[in-house]
Amino acid sequence: MAELTPDDGPEACVPGYACQVFPAAAIYVTSGANFGDDVGDADAVCAGDVYQLHPDAEPLRLTIAPAAGDLGTAGRVQMVAPGSGVGQAGDRVELCARLMLMAGAGDSVELLILRHQATTGAGGLYALPLSPMAPKTDYTLIRVAADPGAVRLSDLVCISFGRGTMIALADGHQVPIEALQPGDRVLTRDHGPQPVRWIGRATLRAVGSFAPVVITAGTLSNSGDLIVGQHHRMFLYQRNRTRLLRTAELLVQAKHLVDDEHVFLREGGFVDYFSLIFDRHEIVYAEGIPAESLMVNDATLSHLPEDLAAEVKARFPGLSQNQHFGTEAGRLALDEIGPAALFRQSRAG
Repeated sequence: MAELTPDDGPEACVPGYACQVFPAAAIYVTSGANFGDDVGDADAVCAGDVYQLHPDAEPLRLTIAPAAGDLGTAGRVQMVAPGSGVGQAGDRVELCARLMLMAGAGDSVELLILRHQATTGAGGLYALPLSPMAPKTDYTLIRVAADPGAVRLSDLVCISFGRGTMIALADGHQVPIEALQPGDRVLTRDHGPQPVRWIGRATLRAVGSFAPVVITAGTLSNSGDLIVGQHHRMFLYQRNRTRLLRTAELLVQAKHLVDDEHVFLREGGFVDYFSLIFDRHEIVYAEGIPAESLMVNDATLSHLPEDLAAEVKARFPGLSQNQHFGTEAGRLALDEIGPAALFRQSRAG
């Protein structure tokens, strides 16, 4: 079971971490003081400017590893690892700014600005979005952090449930997620009792994209407070379909449920996140309500430690897990339904 603790130094970072970045020129100002300029570091941007992702922009694969001897950099300095589509192995990559942008639909995107220092040839700036960006969409810069903090690029994935989450076993008993072991049989919605194949764990500072979402007891008929990562998807049933939804079964990212009354972000301190992997992408029962397991595919494996990625590849040949249930409910669909209606129906059901 992987464990990253707040006391780990950069040498304890995950080696060979792969992420998708855009050249700075792919994200540019369409309105504002810096009209026409590329996104840049903290000294080059201006709050209030509106950015768009170029419609022809293609993400590049950047593979990084800890930079040896950089114990004083809080993990902000990494080096390019073999297999990267950006730079050459051994080049330095520095995390130099953290930008918060807001889309018109209310979604926020954190953007990390990375400086590639090439050993030979030209380096440059790259942007790493922590959640998806869409072309032809306006993103307004609302906050700039010149000091991105002690975040490691290898810690950019929130993996699922918080410590203490009660998971239903095959016999109906519930146990804290941290007590589960590979081989334990967990109750799933679609395939009955299924053995857990792998359990991942990371301890992260609960700030920004890593701050957990707290779904208070009873909001979705959950028996206790449910603590999950912002991108973790809950399974909901919507009796009345809307024009934007293909099915009544919905998968909703926890961050989209935040209303600061029944569901809120909890920032500060550290949070232990746990993920569960099965033979298939499953819906399990956490605090008595359905939520997804970690879906295994190429994108998932690019975020795992090298040794654990190898283990998962061996256990899940083909990396072909797919979502086989429900409709992903985006911001527009949820605005049409309204969080209050989801909460009321879940409590009534």
